[in-house]
Amino acid sequence: MVSQINAQKANGHGLMANITREQVINALKTVDSGTGGLDVVAREWVKDVLIKDGHITFTLEVPARLGPQLEPVRAAAEKVVHALPGVLTVTAVLTAQNEKPAAAAAATPPKRDRIELPTVKYILAVASGKGGVGKSTTAANLALAFSKLGHSAALFDADIFGPSMPRMLGLAGQKPRAEGKTVIPLEAHGVKVMSIGFMIAEDNPIIWRGPMVMGALEQMLRDVRWGDVDVMVVDMPPGTGDTQLTMSQRVPLAGAVIVSTPQDIALLDARKGLNMFRRVEVPILGIVENMSYHICTNCGHREDIFDHGGAKRTAAELDAEFLGEIPLDIKIRVTSDGGIPIVVSDPEGPHAQAYLKIAARIWEKIAGGGKKSPTISMN
Repeated sequence: MVSQINAQKANGHGLMANITREQVINALKTVDSGTGGLDVVAREWVKDVLIKDGHITFTLEVPARLGPQLEPVRAAAEKVVHALPGVLTVTAVLTAQNEKPAAAAAATPPKRDRIELPTVKYILAVASGKGGVGKSTTAANLALAFSKLGHSAALFDADIFGPSMPRMLGLAGQKPRAEGKTVIPLEAHGVKVMSIGFMIAEDNPIIWRGPMVMGALEQMLRDVRWGDVDVMVVDMPPGTGDTQLTMSQRVPLAGAVIVSTPQDIALLDARKGLNMFRRVEVPILGIVENMSYHICTNCGHREDIFDHGGAKRTAAELDAEFLGEIPLDIKIRVTSDGGIPIVVSDPEGPHAQAYLKIAARIWEKIAGGGKKSPTISMN
């Protein structure tokens, strides 16, 4: 998936070459499409070329019927672009365009193979019906909590358009290395991490269609050497769109955790997210109420800024378990922005203990009679 070099390529003056889109396209004109002598550019397969500081991303959008046989073409395209002076990394995503009319495609969706990760025991989706409820913060702290509880953990950032894990885990600016056709995930605080945010500049927007997003997610899952992992936490994007549906149908999820804040509008969207997972037969492990309340750091007064208890009531109404509540506290925000989330930076504090208790309960539910987590006290 990702082609990298260890040393920075330079031009004759010792400075990084200024790569242009024209250079990338010209290089790709040398790549045979494998479909009758035309190159990939002539076939009009090359889409969405993004260039930032020597890091290049592009998509090969091919006919659906040819997709399974064109992996060598994708690899060749990646190789020729990587050979350009000044290129540091290349990400080429192979995706398929739908050749059926929209109505026919909707009526007969193609069956695709499940994405099996044999070295990962349990895959857990952390989701929300809307953005801004602290889903990524919850996902990161839960992954770290699993690690603290003695389980080997991984964190997969499935939010292609808003990847936050590189910064949240102190890995911004770092790149995973490639070994042959596989990628070695980065690691932070004992947790293996993979995100599209490692492949592009932090301020570079991704402007992709749905099939491109699905192709990138599949490649990141399949091409990464995860090793033995007890639990993988997947930070899902907000909403109930293509990513959620594809991950639910093609990845063997052990269950989903829904994150919401207490106010009615967030809970309404949380219901939609929960019902989506139930429709695709993914077990609902429970609901977490984030930003549940605020304790004043000066006087100790408690204030329910966004109401309180709404997620617990919703869980009861929907016959789902209420996993716990996380307060609104600046420490959680500051530690996450600083790359050392609260479970790591203050493991004995009440906020870390809340995440640990939730993680312990989730492990009991997904692992059953397997390895038992330590008891977490809430002193």
